[in-house]
Amino acid sequence: MKYTFFIAKRYLLAKKDASFITVISLISIFGVTIGVAALIVVLSVFNGFNGLVSDILIGFDPHVRVLTTKNATSSDLKNLKTELSSTNDISAKSEFVSGKGMLVSKKTTKVIFIRGLETESISKVSGVTSSLIIGTTKFTEENDEIVIGYSLADKLGIGVDDTVYVVTTASVQNALSGIALPQLFVLKVVGIYEARNKDYDGLYAFTSLATAKQLFASKNVQGFDIRLNSINDTESFVETIRTRYGERFIIQSWYDLHKDLYSVMQVERWTAFIILTLIIAVASFNLLGSLTMTVIEKTRDIGILKAMGATQKDILSIFRLEGILVGIFGSLFGLGLGTLICWMQIKFQFFALDSNVYIIPAIPIEMRTSDLILVPLSALILCSLAAYYPSKRAAQLQPSDAVRWE
Repeated sequence: MKYTFFIAKRYLLAKKDASFITVISLISIFGVTIGVAALIVVLSVFNGFNGLVSDILIGFDPHVRVLTTKNATSSDLKNLKTELSSTNDISAKSEFVSGKGMLVSKKTTKVIFIRGLETESISKVSGVTSSLIIGTTKFTEENDEIVIGYSLADKLGIGVDDTVYVVTTASVQNALSGIALPQLFVLKVVGIYEARNKDYDGLYAFTSLATAKQLFASKNVQGFDIRLNSINDTESFVETIRTRYGERFIIQSWYDLHKDLYSVMQVERWTAFIILTLIIAVASFNLLGSLTMTVIEKTRDIGILKAMGATQKDILSIFRLEGILVGIFGSLFGLGLGTLICWMQIKFQFFALDSNVYIIPAIPIEMRTSDLILVPLSALILCSLAAYYPSKRAAQLQPSDAVRWE
């Protein structure tokens, strides 16, 4: 064991007496421990909520959505369809037509988004089929059928096999132009789904592509909903399509579809990280004070060490190592404490949520390896920086000045 490490350890964990300086050092370790543990727990909670929101949204949204623009010709649409059909990265795709419509029942009316997808692909590109609580999404070509959310069905007072009247923006525009009266479509409810998102339940309905074309008076499709074999390939796939087709299509990834929401969650996560890092910073200031006092108390020892041949580098190493040891102990204890709290929440769900209000039984936790590395590393860096000034001051002491008044 190198003597500089031995001396640093003795200064930090003095067994002879628990001096005031030693107490401050222990408080610094305790502060780093609490800071690291708090950061790990809070970031894991953010990860849990972010993962939950992403699972809900991606469960219903496609990985990639391609929208046509005014610059896209029928030839462009045909070429894109052919290319998508031959791409190995795609697990499923569906043409779609969508728009706003007003559902009318005997009880009330509600303006919603109606989305028409290919019947054979709807279960592969959307989560509506897996979220059905009653009915089916296998639309028949002979009838105009629709699948609605549970909260929407409750508000309209309808169920499976009931009929609902639909007025769309296309029919209203024709009426305003004086061409015809608003057309009232009659659709049969063949399924009711319940997502873990009230916005979907109350604002989105699904129908077949053919029915949607009739509702919105659309001869051509509006674009494609695409599911990839791996969501990790989304960005590269989007970039490839954008490069080939330029401004003729609008290509949106799953992140782009809810960019504002994902951005807010990311900002909240980083804000929490910065604020809680201040706890570690405060502990580092305590460490700076305790090391400065240690240098003053050990002035005679420093002079003797230099007189015996210790170099400035050796003195620097002693006090820097003391700061690093505080960072290591605090980081390890904090890592253990934070991981234990997260594990206990996952295992026993101590912090439960009201199931009547929330869609989950307890606060979600998701521990990530990157957080378990980044947080202790940040604490170690702060403690190392806190030790810079005291160690530099100790190294600059002259042996004659150090022992003159001792």
